[in-house]
Amino acid sequence: MIKILTKILILLILLSRPVAAEIVNEVNITGNKRISNESIISLGQINIKEDYSDEQLNIILKRLYDTNFFSDISLSLDSGLLNIKIIENPIIEDIQIVGIKNKKLLEDISENLNLRNRMSFTENLLEKDISIIKKFHKSAGFYFVEVVPSVNKDDNLNSIRVNLNVKQGERARIKEIFFIGDKKIKDKKLLEIIASEEHKFWKFISQKVYLNEDIVNLDTRLLENYYKNEGYYDIEVLNSFVELTDKGSFKLVFNIDAGEKYFFNDLTLNLPEDYEKKDFNDIEKIFKKLKGKNYSLDSVDKILKEIDKIASLKLYDFIDATVEEKIVDKNKLNLNFQMQDSKKYYVERINIFGNFQTIEEVIRNNLFVDEGDPLNNVLYKKSIDKIRSLGFFDNVKSEVVQGSNPNLKVINITVEEQPTGEISMGAGYGSSGSTIGAGVVEKNFLGKGINLNTNFELTEESLKGQFIFSKPNFNYTENTLRTSFRALSTDNLDDFGYKESETGFSLGTTFEQYENLFFSPELSISLTDLETNSSATENLKKQEGNYGDFYFNYGLSYDLRDSIYNPKSGSKTSFFQTLPLVSENSEIANTFIATKYKTLNNSSGMVGKVSLYLKGVHSLGNEDVRISKRAFIPYNRLRGFEKKKVGPIDNKDFIGGNYVSTLNLSTNLPGFFTTIENIDFSYFIDVANVWGVDYSSSIDDSNTIRSSTGLAMDLKTPVGPLTFSFTQPITKKSTDKTETFRFNLGTTF
Repeated sequence: MIKILTKILILLILLSRPVAAEIVNEVNITGNKRISNESIISLGQINIKEDYSDEQLNIILKRLYDTNFFSDISLSLDSGLLNIKIIENPIIEDIQIVGIKNKKLLEDISENLNLRNRMSFTENLLEKDISIIKKFHKSAGFYFVEVVPSVNKDDNLNSIRVNLNVKQGERARIKEIFFIGDKKIKDKKLLEIIASEEHKFWKFISQKVYLNEDIVNLDTRLLENYYKNEGYYDIEVLNSFVELTDKGSFKLVFNIDAGEKYFFNDLTLNLPEDYEKKDFNDIEKIFKKLKGKNYSLDSVDKILKEIDKIASLKLYDFIDATVEEKIVDKNKLNLNFQMQDSKKYYVERINIFGNFQTIEEVIRNNLFVDEGDPLNNVLYKKSIDKIRSLGFFDNVKSEVVQGSNPNLKVINITVEEQPTGEISMGAGYGSSGSTIGAGVVEKNFLGKGINLNTNFELTEESLKGQFIFSKPNFNYTENTLRTSFRALSTDNLDDFGYKESETGFSLGTTFEQYENLFFSPELSISLTDLETNSSATENLKKQEGNYGDFYFNYGLSYDLRDSIYNPKSGSKTSFFQTLPLVSENSEIANTFIATKYKTLNNSSGMVGKVSLYLKGVHSLGNEDVRISKRAFIPYNRLRGFEKKKVGPIDNKDFIGGNYVSTLNLSTNLPGFFTTIENIDFSYFIDVANVWGVDYSSSIDDSNTIRSSTGLAMDLKTPVGPLTFSFTQPITKKSTDKTETFRFNLGTTF
């Protein structure tokens, strides 16, 4: 036994002996032509008169290889002499990329390549650059791209010329988009959710018709979020894949497992002992409203935002909120919101990377934490979500790392930018006539977060154009500055004896005055020219001439909807008023709109909607309200009647009224034709009236209730969306012009 222990002890002593090392007294370098001895010693971090083991020599070898300056290196240490034999990689004399027609694509690729002029050349970096070129092309829809490299070497100068010949091929178009699996929602709705589009010959401008891996990944995220907001807690987009057709285009397929619909059950809030429970009474109210309703990701976010608001108001700076979810009774969810004090850190610095187009100020203006603030995890997460919601970036990543001392943290935010501009053209034909239009939208003009929107619309009687400029957080006020220029011309000379042209300019802003209450003041200037001929009425002839108007307009909106897109509950109430400051014909216009949403059936997704619309226009002097200022029933609020062909009549022309009121009730019909993927149905009842003629007591003011009921159908067709309604008027005035069918067919290019 003693012998065995002795052998083990000797073995341990031998294993624990230090590895043999030797002092470097001198360094001898051979084979270098371009790189100096001093540079090589510095790159290898070699120190004279230090001990170096074999392991340390291997580290030097790795450092030198990592520079990409050398194709071969050998090291040997003998009697204090470190011999380094190297073969240098050739230097790039010139690099050319040919075959790429798009200048912007070429610039983006060139900025991201590893190989550059006057750098060392390696085969490994060449392969990486070929992969980069292919990746950028796939993002642009060129899935058949080939890159053929050619290299010409000058052995005397140890230099090289690189030529990358890019054969782009045809862009990969999306021929069809399919949704398979247990998806539970119609294809028509899912196609509205995703960003990718099916290619049609008229969509020659849209970039969304080309296969793009980044956009497909975005589609997956959009689908998952939509399903979760519909109550499908276990939603999985199992995979998305493409199939190459015989004609060289692709079929894009999403395999979806929606699972069962879930409902909120018990929602609880756990607070630290030193927190005031009464501060969070509003959270408890939200819990009571949500119990029994569809699970919704937006509802969970709403609760977290409410917690964030309370934390900010009550100065709970170091707070963290987590959500524990537990499934009960197969399709119910218990949610426990756990509030706890986080460790006390402060933000030392915020670094932002990847914003080549968007200026840094735009990103920082959307942060809820700043340098020097307490690091509040709730506000930190909210900041990242706000940046993602801008729509400027394809991807946003963030991390919190240690600062210069234990109490400080550094936030690193990395963004990947994406195109923010869009050109669209549209055409429509309906029972009320044909319409063509076009528009250009840029959401991040010059990288400053400025939104530009230009559009025009042409109908049989009118031409309308508008340019809108909006700047969020103008002058650091957190208010949106909005300005617009508009022009409108309506020609009714042949039919009713008048032609009207209007040019206008407005300047306004929108901001949240109180929680969910938005205020929108605006100053508006317009120039109007009214021309008449002998067939016009005497009243119109009196109004003939040029007018200049200066108005103050404002709006108040109280928005309690559960979602801006596709709301299922809640309400929105708005009031708008137009006040003349300087006007030759002064009138005041008041508009009130109230809309209420309610889920009628949780399992089927049936949602009811009721909306009230009231408008009144009054002259403030002895002058009559001009023809362009009179009130008409909005076309979408009284189906079954022709556009602007309801109400008071003068000289066979429908002139509108001084008052308008409408009541609209509608519900979707998710149980109709559930097996037909591209059709949605809804049922509606419209009730409306337009009356009042202030300029003549001899004209019938047409104070009669109009009403109608019918079915509406939204159909996705190969040439674009078709909206169709079949309506039966119930009550009307004999002079009103009715229509049983109404449709509109349009598309975007």
